[in-house]
Amino acid sequence: MKLEEYVYRGAKKLRCGYTTGSCAAAAAKAAAEMIFTGHIAETVRLMTPKGIMLDLDTVDVGIGDEVASCAIVKDSGDDPDVTNGVRVYSSVRLISSGVRILGGTGIGVVTKAGLDQPVGEAAINSVPRRMIAGAVMEIAEKYGYSGGFEVTVSIPAGTELAQKTFNPRMGIEGGISVIGTSGIVEPMSNTAVVETIRAEANIRRAAGQRNMLLTIGNYSEDYVQKQLPFSLERSVTCSNFIGEAIDIGMELGFESILIVGHIGKLVKLGAGIMNTHSSWADGRMEVLITCGLLAGADTGTLKKLPDCATADAAMDILDGAGYLERTAEILSRRMDSYLRGRVHDEIPVGALAFSYKRELLVKTSLADELIRAITEEENG
Repeated sequence: MKLEEYVYRGAKKLRCGYTTGSCAAAAAKAAAEMIFTGHIAETVRLMTPKGIMLDLDTVDVGIGDEVASCAIVKDSGDDPDVTNGVRVYSSVRLISSGVRILGGTGIGVVTKAGLDQPVGEAAINSVPRRMIAGAVMEIAEKYGYSGGFEVTVSIPAGTELAQKTFNPRMGIEGGISVIGTSGIVEPMSNTAVVETIRAEANIRRAAGQRNMLLTIGNYSEDYVQKQLPFSLERSVTCSNFIGEAIDIGMELGFESILIVGHIGKLVKLGAGIMNTHSSWADGRMEVLITCGLLAGADTGTLKKLPDCATADAAMDILDGAGYLERTAEILSRRMDSYLRGRVHDEIPVGALAFSYKRELLVKTSLADELIRAITEEENG
């Protein structure tokens, strides 16, 4: 049954879906019901933490002696989720007491400290665990059962799907995670991305790192690997969410934060834009025009910049007119000011913006100091 809940992203009306956590909890509830009735449960109702009721169809049902299992097909709605359409299984077995939740085929195992679950546990996060426990205990109450349940969650496709996620990098091996905080997938939601940043930052902090390194994506990761004196493995990928990543770093108690990224993204920091996705804000040419004007560039040069498609193209024009070096100095000061404002001058923060097209590096005042701090921390 499709979930008929919608959200709007701009002018688009997008259908919501439900999480792997909801699927696991619903499958567990249906399996528990079947143990007591001995009959196939073709559908199951589940209330999500968000307060939305789900009516879901079961598939691959199996009933035995004090054990039953079934699957729910994951529906991500209009969200481009790699788990859309996978079957999430829960096998339920009666035990003497309590609710024991295990990870089966395709469920990853936590191998690094700092994630939602301890090292060695199945990567089934806290909210899904509470949902699963609540679902089977609802059945226990319904049938007057005072014993316990063992629930084994499996996603057979999970081992292969894990290679398309950040899980291996983040210390989840052998499969995917069972996640979700609301039980509902909202298409194109920023929440999942920010929580991924938080999880990766938690791992770095739990490993003892004091100085946070933020990279934007493939370009900046390549630059770190080839040009900087420390390993990429210590970085936290923040994508476009620079402001949120800085906030997370402060929340977790990092002593400093360094951001490394391509000039095409980080130039936006010169206007205080902390989400660098083009759908959020652009401002690249406006920043360069402002910095160029303060650098003394003539009107004729500045009028050419709005027609540029990239920051590199605009810098070519400024370079040809002899204003690039001074413009870059002013840009670095503006970036510095906005970054310091974000952390309220409570910890050192800096940025290094590079361009593959030229030798130019735009570095804020503390960038070199933070590079040294990270290098010393890594090398002892």
